[in-house]
Amino acid sequence: MNIMTVENISKSYGEKVLFKDASFGMSDQDKIGIVGVNGTGKSTFLRVIAGREQADAGNVAIGNQIRVEMLDQNPEYDPDITVLHQVFQGDSPVMRAVRSYMEIMELLELKPNDAELLQKLTSLSEQMEALDAWQLESEAKTILSKLGIQQFDAKMGSLSGGQRKRVALAAALIHPSDLLILDEPTNHIDNDSVVWLEQYLQKRRGALLMITHDRYFLDRVANVMIELDHGRLFRYEANYTRFLELKAEREEREASSEQKRQNLLRNELAWIRRGAKARTTKQKARIDRFEKLKDQDMLQRSGDMEMSVASARLGKKILEIEHLSKEIEDRTLVKDLSYIAVPGDRVGIVGPNGSGKSTLLNMIAGRIQPDSGEIVVGPTVKLGYFTQEHQEMDENLRVIEYIKEEAEVIRTGEGETITAAQMLERFLFPPAAQWTYISRLSGGEKRRLYLLRVLMSAPNVLLLDEPTNDLDISTLSVLETYLEDFPGVVFVVSHDRYFLDRTIDKVLAFEGAGQVRVHVGDYSEYAEWLSKNGQEPQKESLKKEPSIEKNESATQVKSDDALKVKLKFSFKEQREYDQIDTMIEEAEQKVVTIASQMEESFADAARLQELMKQQTEAEKELEHLMERWTYLNELAEQIEQNKK
Repeated sequence: MNIMTVENISKSYGEKVLFKDASFGMSDQDKIGIVGVNGTGKSTFLRVIAGREQADAGNVAIGNQIRVEMLDQNPEYDPDITVLHQVFQGDSPVMRAVRSYMEIMELLELKPNDAELLQKLTSLSEQMEALDAWQLESEAKTILSKLGIQQFDAKMGSLSGGQRKRVALAAALIHPSDLLILDEPTNHIDNDSVVWLEQYLQKRRGALLMITHDRYFLDRVANVMIELDHGRLFRYEANYTRFLELKAEREEREASSEQKRQNLLRNELAWIRRGAKARTTKQKARIDRFEKLKDQDMLQRSGDMEMSVASARLGKKILEIEHLSKEIEDRTLVKDLSYIAVPGDRVGIVGPNGSGKSTLLNMIAGRIQPDSGEIVVGPTVKLGYFTQEHQEMDENLRVIEYIKEEAEVIRTGEGETITAAQMLERFLFPPAAQWTYISRLSGGEKRRLYLLRVLMSAPNVLLLDEPTNDLDISTLSVLETYLEDFPGVVFVVSHDRYFLDRTIDKVLAFEGAGQVRVHVGDYSEYAEWLSKNGQEPQKESLKKEPSIEKNESATQVKSDDALKVKLKFSFKEQREYDQIDTMIEEAEQKVVTIASQMEESFADAARLQELMKQQTEAEKELEHLMERWTYLNELAEQIEQNKK
């Protein structure tokens, strides 16, 4: 059943066109994910559909009986009411009844024998029964708990911004609706809550329209994708993976069409320049065709961001954490943590909200002092800290002024010199936008600008605290590629499972009461390990790692870490152990084959360039397999010794 029709809606701010003549329909079975580069108007698009903002043109038609509920990116709240009261804000009969019932119950606690209150309670109980509202309070508490909110009587004004966003999400989920609109629902919730929300929305009946950067989430929840690209709207009947394939096909067709237009334009231009006289109808028609071709908008595509910023030289001594402990408000966040960072470390820090992940980064950055223990930072370390907030961003500055405060010129890893203006263009800030005041940027554009400033400082140790919040998927993809080639060390706090799988090879997991566990592998491997071990991690502190000799490799460190965590193969590891030798032989043969093809193609520059790319990828794969071979064989030896 069709529940909504969007017809030719357009919206602009000044000269900037967010979307133009956008049209699509939505059925009650659709779960739509919206993607697009920051600043393309995704949040505005949702607000127009929800009726919270007016379009410049066009119409949004929603059935009279269709109930719409929306989670805004920056939800409003009353600072003086409790969490539960905030969840039940709204004008629907069921919400009014629940609020009234809760208020009467609170008054009865003060006046338990008040006859008037008891009479009102009886009336409200009948009303609650008629509206089938009794289960709502219990359901609200369950949802809040799943989202990490345990104090239901806390005042909204006492909560952090992230906690208030989670309360608003709970309110959106608990309100009965036929169309649920969510703007970045996965921001500010931890990994377990994201998994729960994913499963909840999969089972939920009714239509869903959402913006999120979480690609696993999109892949598993969405069955339709909408892309906003330079004011145009494209609809794909697909999840995120299939959308990528269909988008690539569309852009290939558009590129071919644009090439044909350019060729035709050149031919027409040559004819005009020969001095054609517009004397006949045929000649006039040809001149008109030229003018039409000339006036056509050139095909625009989403910009390709490039990140190629040099980092300062990093010595062998990087970061040593010695018996670190920290308590805040009688809560133990970190207890006796010891860790030694090695060259090439890619460490993901995970755990529930409030467990101490950001506190650990702040201690590494020297912004917070530990209660005991110490953090020794190497003499060559230059930290780059990408925080969750960017309060230090002066919104009265123009974009280019903000970047020039850090550096006016930088040198890339290839030795190329790039100005601040050129680097901004690589980060999708064209010359006209560089003189825009920061206050006029969208939240995502500010995050992208802040990220550029951090990287412009040429750090060799990166601390990334929730880098995926408010960044679009295109920016995240390029950041992931950048981190693959980054020569330094990375510590990243994130709830984005896809981002973690792409960027890390080791996990520091906060497991409560200050206990931190180390696990070698990406996030999915860690989650699999938890599942196979009864989902409950062992409550033991991460002891200081053995001294690492200066000539030990990062691979050896990973192996040592893994052996301390477990002394048995998982099913996946056993299968990999049985096949690893064959896989290495095949990878080695692939490298040899590519080398032979390169010799044969020395005269074909295009083919040679493609083969060089394949060679780099094949060598990386072989190197990865050799690292896995070392780890698996050492683990096998340790398992064998343990049996004796």
